[in-house]
Amino acid sequence: MQGEFSEVWCLAIHLADYLIIASYFALVLYVGVRLKDKIHGSEDFFLSGRSLPAWITGISYMAANLGSLELMGFVANGAKYGMFTNQLYWIGSIPAMIFAGLVMTPFFYRSRVKSVPEYLRLRYDEKTRTLNAAGFAVLTILTSGINLYGLAIVFKVLFAWPINASILVAAGTVLIYVGWGGLRASILNEVFQFFLIVIGLLPLSIFALSAVGGRAGLARRLPASMMHTWYPVLHPAGTPYGGGLFSVLVGLVVVSCAYWSTDFLVMQRAFAARDVESAEKTPLIAAFAKALFPFFTVVPGLVALVLMPDQIHGNYNLTLPLMLVHFYPAGLLGVGLTALLASFMSGMAGNVTAFNTVWTYDLYQTYIAPGRDDKHYLLVGRVATVAGVAISIGTAYIALHFEDMFDYWALLSSIFIGTGFATFFFGVFSRRLTGTGAFFGMLAGFATAIANYVLYEHGVIHYGSVMEMDFLGGTWGFGANALTAWLVSSAGNRKSDDELKELVFWLREPRVSSTFCWVFPNPLPGS
Repeated sequence: MQGEFSEVWCLAIHLADYLIIASYFALVLYVGVRLKDKIHGSEDFFLSGRSLPAWITGISYMAANLGSLELMGFVANGAKYGMFTNQLYWIGSIPAMIFAGLVMTPFFYRSRVKSVPEYLRLRYDEKTRTLNAAGFAVLTILTSGINLYGLAIVFKVLFAWPINASILVAAGTVLIYVGWGGLRASILNEVFQFFLIVIGLLPLSIFALSAVGGRAGLARRLPASMMHTWYPVLHPAGTPYGGGLFSVLVGLVVVSCAYWSTDFLVMQRAFAARDVESAEKTPLIAAFAKALFPFFTVVPGLVALVLMPDQIHGNYNLTLPLMLVHFYPAGLLGVGLTALLASFMSGMAGNVTAFNTVWTYDLYQTYIAPGRDDKHYLLVGRVATVAGVAISIGTAYIALHFEDMFDYWALLSSIFIGTGFATFFFGVFSRRLTGTGAFFGMLAGFATAIANYVLYEHGVIHYGSVMEMDFLGGTWGFGANALTAWLVSSAGNRKSDDELKELVFWLREPRVSSTFCWVFPNPLPGS
């Protein structure tokens, strides 16, 4: 069937479309070349010299999330789960982004850490930081592979390119502009890519809604469970999601707060801001844009379920490319496809820049070659970029085994991010946890989330859907982490208040933010 699609779709691609796509690739490469001479040290390469204004870092914070997971994955979710997908935005993103902006981002920024795992070294100890950094490095490489796989699907289906060639072209482009321009090149391209995505996909939702007679026409042709955001949660039996209220209000919130507050992929953009006020604004600016994105993703997925159910059933990842070819004429199709390609490039570049920073600062500098000069670490960062891209090519093929790439990413996030959030949360808001407690707590969280997935796959435990399993797996891992950390910490000696000053929320100097006019409270006794 996919071969038939390839033949039909290739006939729809005109010279104008090819020229638009080629122009995009040329532009992103040009940005990398132009910024090459601005990289004078490792902080320029990894953190853009902490020099960028809030509007740039805010858009980049949003765009780093707009990889194949957000566009192809969420359109696929719209076709698979219906309006319930809105929960991933309005409950699963916006509150967490506000929390990240008001609490976690300024907290990390003021500590002047170069990566999120580095905070764990200051708050706990080296072994806790290393465990988190190693887990995050694995996550970024696997997620980067998902973006490569999504891009390969587009090239394969639209241009009849072999999967291998498609992956190599995409990987080579990202390698050049990130390897030359570092985080600054990645961020500036993400800003451009964000606007390109909006321009390229907005007409699709308008055309799609018009084709089915608007929301009323769509509602007449789909079951109620697909047309309501809360119905699948309040009445889960027989719905595609099949999960209850607890899985959304607790499971989804835990995983989303973990992602938007501690995933270095997005937090690295806030670290690149020029001051703490700009860092605070970074997630909040992104939250405004995030609230509007269901129109770009959920709507096309629902319409595809009406217009082409047989073609997308069993491989929901094809939904967005198929809709673009169905509705867009020559020229506009090129813009839409370029927007889709931009999302993959943005997602992969974000993962690669996060990987090279964590590898260089948290692993290589600590264990392999400490005390070297700055130029050495800059070189290592560039080598890590090459290695990260090369490994991502291999991990792209793992995504072949999942019909919905978002389900795959949600599983990875629940294991590597959701479970570890307890370590950060209780580290920030409590003085009682020790380094040994945090380390074994994180191990317990990882093991619990992995066990949850294995037991689900073997039919030992049951959930309403794969998505519910992902949400609750992260929640059980969070709980196991917290419980183990507190039990182990009760038998050890915690750091003194002087050692934890500025590392725990209650032990910080009060300050007034000119942006939000809020004051950190005085220390609370016994916290």
